[in-house]
Amino acid sequence: MLAKLDSSGIFGLDAFKVEVEVFLTKSLPSFHIVGLPDKAVNESKERVRAGISSSEFHFPLERITVNLAPADLKKE
Repeated sequence: MLAKLDSSGIFGLDAFKVEVEVFLTKSLPSFHIVGLPDKAVNESKERVRAGISSSEFHFPLERITVNLAPADLKKE
């Protein structure tokens, strides 16, 4: 595991805790977000890649998996 952080999500009027875990593994380069993300969250992969590249940082050429827990609630 590369990193783990806490965030939050909203379901109606209720807020809930979301744990974000990032894993890097030696494999073909890819970027996956798992854990029932909303369509907008899934599309943010390209914005993240563009932001890292435009900041002159090196985007890792590894398999990147971002896990959003709990997996049973949709994240926006």
